[in-house]
Amino acid sequence: MNWLLLTTHALFALSMVLGAATGIAGDFSDKYPRILREALTEATTNNPDVLSARKEFEAAQQRVAPAGALDDPMLEAGFTDLPTSLRFNREDMTQKMIGISQRIPYPGKRALRESLANRDADTRRYAYHEVVNRVSKEVKLAYFDLALAQESARLTEKNKRVLEQFLAIAESRYTVGLATQADVLKAQTQVAKMADELLKLAREQRNMDAELNRALGRGDEKQAPQPELPVLRTVSIKLEDLRAQARNSRPQLQSLQSATTRNDTAVELARKDYFPDFDIKLSYGQRDRMPTGERRDDMVSLTVAINLPVWGKQKIEPRVMEAIAMRDQAASMVRGFQNEINTRLRQEIANQEQSFKSARLYDNVLLPQARLTVESSLAAYQVNRVDFFTLLDNQMTVFNYEIAYVSAVVSQAKALAEIEFVTGGEL
Repeated sequence: MNWLLLTTHALFALSMVLGAATGIAGDFSDKYPRILREALTEATTNNPDVLSARKEFEAAQQRVAPAGALDDPMLEAGFTDLPTSLRFNREDMTQKMIGISQRIPYPGKRALRESLANRDADTRRYAYHEVVNRVSKEVKLAYFDLALAQESARLTEKNKRVLEQFLAIAESRYTVGLATQADVLKAQTQVAKMADELLKLAREQRNMDAELNRALGRGDEKQAPQPELPVLRTVSIKLEDLRAQARNSRPQLQSLQSATTRNDTAVELARKDYFPDFDIKLSYGQRDRMPTGERRDDMVSLTVAINLPVWGKQKIEPRVMEAIAMRDQAASMVRGFQNEINTRLRQEIANQEQSFKSARLYDNVLLPQARLTVESSLAAYQVNRVDFFTLLDNQMTVFNYEIAYVSAVVSQAKALAEIEFVTGGEL
């Protein structure tokens, strides 16, 4: 609607002067209607992206315990020092042997591996909450857009009925020679334009229905909820408070911070590879009696082996440098994301304030004056003091202001939803 955009931009400067300041704290305990609250609950339960992120988090949790566990012990059995004659009693060292071995990592490695898996699980948990946060925003925006489309259709239908009344007046005056044919044709054109606008809005409603169903995780066969138009809210918003809330509550930021800590652990674990692991082996060897019948003692063996990290420069050092690079990358991403949060907050705070002031201007000043102008123009037209084109223009001004008002109300609600998404929690 180009005419709506032009009207909004033209009145923005005036709204900044005449609008009331947003200095009173709003009550957000029940700021969303029941239908929207139910939709948000449904989305966090049924949306495929949410379900996928939840399962990914659950899978990451299951990797924690195995990460800190020991490797499986090795059981072995066989013969040692068996002569080619295959006689077990000929040689004293011939044994039937059974043994078990276990690799023991250098002290601290297992704890670091488990800590690393825990950090990965934390990252997935924050990622899951970020998906919930994003889907909730998508539901709110689709809900508000659908409410705007429905309210615009209602206002368009109401304006169409008013124009039809004007058309009837013009036709009756034309039949008695008090109006021109141009008045009738102009009224008919405006009525037809409203009918065309209703067709466009019906298409928009279908699109918004589909978008809301997608965010809710519903199929096309189920009808989207019927939304209520949001109300204009007087809120007190401070940038520093929102920044602090984002630092404490935004899941994506917490995920990046967790990744930084995770990579610190990865660096420490990579450096632990400079220290050897231990292979402990215990075996038991059974010996047969001598050919003379004399008994031979059985044998027990215990060995401890270590790996020698002599190729550390080629194998271990690159892994350490990789972990350091990943840690520094995560720290840079945290700083970059914090800057992005600050920028988004400034933008959405400005959008919220402009929408609030514009809506107050339309509601308190422009709409009452425009409606009085239409009433005055209608009375004047019926006594030939105002031409029909002026009457139509004044009525279209009322219609445009009504659409601009509800658009500003929805724009404020969407800006607040964006702020809640950026900060990661309700205001």
